[in-house]
Amino acid sequence: MTEQEWLEQFRELVRGSEQSGTRKRYYGIKLTKPRAQLELTQNALFIRHRRECWGYVYANCTELRVKQAILAHEHEELVRDEYSESGHLDLVVRQARAIDLTPEEALNAAPLPLMRAVFYAWSWLTKERPWPEGLAALMITEMCSSNRLLEDLGGGNALRKSRKWMEDLGLSWEEIPNLAAHSKADDKHSEMFVSFLAEYVPGHQEARVLQAARESLELREIKARAICEAMEKLP
Repeated sequence: MTEQEWLEQFRELVRGSEQSGTRKRYYGIKLTKPRAQLELTQNALFIRHRRECWGYVYANCTELRVKQAILAHEHEELVRDEYSESGHLDLVVRQARAIDLTPEEALNAAPLPLMRAVFYAWSWLTKERPWPEGLAALMITEMCSSNRLLEDLGGGNALRKSRKWMEDLGLSWEEIPNLAAHSKADDKHSEMFVSFLAEYVPGHQEARVLQAARESLELREIKARAICEAMEKLP
């Protein structure tokens, strides 16, 4: 497939996922401080786990240019970019202050049981499968925050959640730096690897790469369902 054909395939998968019943439930739950605390701490675990998964794909990858792109991506996530001088977990810590969480509470929560299972599955998908499949599994979750792909649906995940945090909790854009940054950064990150699929994935492997992307979205659905169920038990 060409780069544009890969992008169109991913676009359709992402749009279908973002219109699922689980995602509508996730975006529809009214946030309170306890619910926001749970959501932030579980998503902080997700952010940390992403670093492991990108490391697995980097280790499996045989192409220098792809490795360089992964390192550039992870430098922004872990070290420095235009949104933080200390990496994106610093954004989580800063956002946690607005809902009365300490840095330790924000970064060291226990995962929900289903979240733990999803992390194990993502680890397997990115470590044990060929690197193009692992790459697709990671790329497609970042595409879920692409405002360009999802503009007519209200924007990507990070932008929609930003609005929820501001509307339900009365917070400002400056008080939600993690969501604010990802509502912009993932537009860039979501498409920076598409050209590599067009270049390195032969026709007979395309179906397997697309299947890995589908499975990753299914795991993302389970993650959202776990957070929904836990938030709905809180006041």
